[in-house]
Amino acid sequence: MPKALTWDEVGERLYSTGVSHGVLYTQASNGAYETGVAWNGLTAVNESPGGGETTSLYANDDKYLDLVSVETYGFTLEAYDSPDEFEKCDGSKEITPGVYAGQQNRSAFGFCFRSQIGNDTEGSDHGYELTIVYGCKASPSSRSHSTINESPEAQTLSWECKSTPVTFPAGYKKASTIKIKTPKLDTTALGYLATLEAILYGSSTADARLPLPAEVISIMTTGSYTPG
Repeated sequence: MPKALTWDEVGERLYSTGVSHGVLYTQASNGAYETGVAWNGLTAVNESPGGGETTSLYANDDKYLDLVSVETYGFTLEAYDSPDEFEKCDGSKEITPGVYAGQQNRSAFGFCFRSQIGNDTEGSDHGYELTIVYGCKASPSSRSHSTINESPEAQTLSWECKSTPVTFPAGYKKASTIKIKTPKLDTTALGYLATLEAILYGSSTADARLPLPAEVISIMTTGSYTPG
């Protein structure tokens, strides 16, 4: 039966808030992602997708077609601190424990984080969105060092990051991100997500690691993954 549109129904007034569960996965020289580490002190992840711009072509005094540029994905990390493992991603190379050379080659990395999804009935407990990012590289960033005074503030660090899309299974274009929204998942899929998060965050039997898109898609659709 046809149904008239309604707005702002109870339980459908959604919003996003917060950032948590940041995990860094540095990338080795052979391209494999290394053991994940928790990113403590994470205060913001500002996503900045780009590209997707339209260029119109004309012929015979009329519009012929539109060409759309490749989409890109970037983000800015803000935090009070960064994991020791991020030093090589930030252009530092350890000379001896606690001593670093700057302006070195920057290692690529993967990253994941969560943000809460709230609504008008459950607040921020309605669910969350899990974002997984591949092929990231951080750009040099400025830092400010200020004197301690009567209104002390902790220094906030930030890094602008760009990503290179990675291969997805057949039927999908290359991409940099996978996003999972828990309010959209049924009971079975929530169980699959628990399996995925045990991989992303580690468990009593295995270290945290970053699964590639084929594995993530297989887990979230079948609950398991068999390498092809």
